[in-house]
Amino acid sequence: MIHPAKSIRTFIGAKDYAESRHFYEVLGFQVQPVSENMSVVHIKENVSFYLQDYYLKPWCENSMIFLEIEGDLESYWKAIKVLGLPDKFPGTKLSSIQHNDWGNEFFLHDPAGNLWHFGFFI
Repeated sequence: MIHPAKSIRTFIGAKDYAESRHFYEVLGFQVQPVSENMSVVHIKENVSFYLQDYYLKPWCENSMIFLEIEGDLESYWKAIKVLGLPDKFPGTKLSSIQHNDWGNEFFLHDPAGNLWHFGFFI
């Protein structure tokens, strides 16, 4: 069966909804409210996710999102590092680039503990 899919979006939680919206704006994502307690966050066309004003610690701290990067991962990492997110948003963490057999990646924890993998496949 062929599925006529156009996009796929995950839902992630926010411990402090206003802080998380601001975090993603500083990261350079476009945050568009869709209701009082939910926003759609656009990274680029057809690459987006829902951010909700809902927090359950075990859920958020076990949520992971992999964002495949086009082009130079190191330049992208440097662009994120210069934003100083861990200094501006308590609880956020940015790793160095990890080199794997399949490709390279780095990690970013958002303010609620959601773990982002930014990677490039070789």
